[in-house]
Amino acid sequence: MTIAPITLHQPRRLAVGAGTIADVGAWAAEAGSVLVIATPITARFVDRLKLSGRATVFDAIPGEPDVDTLNAALDAARRCKPDLIVGLGGGSVLDVAKLVAVLWDSEQTLADVAGPNRVLGRNTRLAQVATTAGTGSEAGIRSLITDPVKGNKIAVESPHMIADFAVLDPELTYSVPPAVTAATGVDAMAHCVEAFTNRRAHPMIDDFARMGFKLVGRYLARAVKDGADTEAREGMMLASYYGGICLGPVNTAAGHAIAYPLGTRLRLPHGLANAIIFPHVLAFNQPVAANKTAEVARALGLGENLPASELLDAACGFCRQLGIEMSLAAHGAKADDLPLYASEAHANRRLMDNNPIDMSVEDVLGVYRAAF
Repeated sequence: MTIAPITLHQPRRLAVGAGTIADVGAWAAEAGSVLVIATPITARFVDRLKLSGRATVFDAIPGEPDVDTLNAALDAARRCKPDLIVGLGGGSVLDVAKLVAVLWDSEQTLADVAGPNRVLGRNTRLAQVATTAGTGSEAGIRSLITDPVKGNKIAVESPHMIADFAVLDPELTYSVPPAVTAATGVDAMAHCVEAFTNRRAHPMIDDFARMGFKLVGRYLARAVKDGADTEAREGMMLASYYGGICLGPVNTAAGHAIAYPLGTRLRLPHGLANAIIFPHVLAFNQPVAANKTAEVARALGLGENLPASELLDAACGFCRQLGIEMSLAAHGAKADDLPLYASEAHANRRLMDNNPIDMSVEDVLGVYRAAF
């Protein structure tokens, strides 16, 4: 069988390790004006960047940024005219930073660039400093923004959004609460597993995925138990980064499609939504991805050669042991809303078409009901 062609984009420079956030200042020494995009929590790390230029901080980034958030960030950029944009935060922050970098001084709008390969270029340098281990956005070329009118995610994908410099400093994740550490860690794993069992799976990406989910199996419980465990935190940041690499050429599949309405409609954090859905789709896909699913199960310590029902129980147990509440009802979901979620998830062909098994609307609804 012929191996499909693949193009891999990675940041031009990557720093990994405790204290590496300080490398940004030396790298950015010539930048006279810097826009740091953050949240009120991650903005407290700005001094650690050691910036010598004039720094403007925009920290009004919510957990699920929407078009209004992006427009406010663009306004901030147009006021300060940055030479450099620094994303300092989790996936939401890093996604906004990418879009601001390509749009603030461009005639293109978000509508112009939505979809793959429609960004014309970028004039402003971009550094991405991750403060969570989940989305892997610092590694990738994709950005997601919620459309509040349609209630779905607008996806922009372009190599022009790849970071010039990415930083994985585990010290920035010490203060991430155990619940967030757990949910974002499962999200990182889901990126790897969904790419690994994907219709578009590729041998090269398979190996990044393997490195990612094996690191999750080794380190996630440790990071949840002790937030200052530097080795575990660094391992999880690498797992997240590898997951981000998987997203570019292969991407996720049904798990993320089914999780998205939980973010846009129910306002669940992205990592939590994916953690709740992950075990159900892992078990659903097992019949056509048996060997790869077994590899995932071994890496996570779930057991050997489990039938689908036992695999589901074991995967849910893995998440519960991390402290994740796995019931949608406990998070405010209403049974009457599940058909709407199912129709929206099923309509996300960008991801659903990657799934190794075709899923009907009823199949998707069945996942929501099983997770209810």
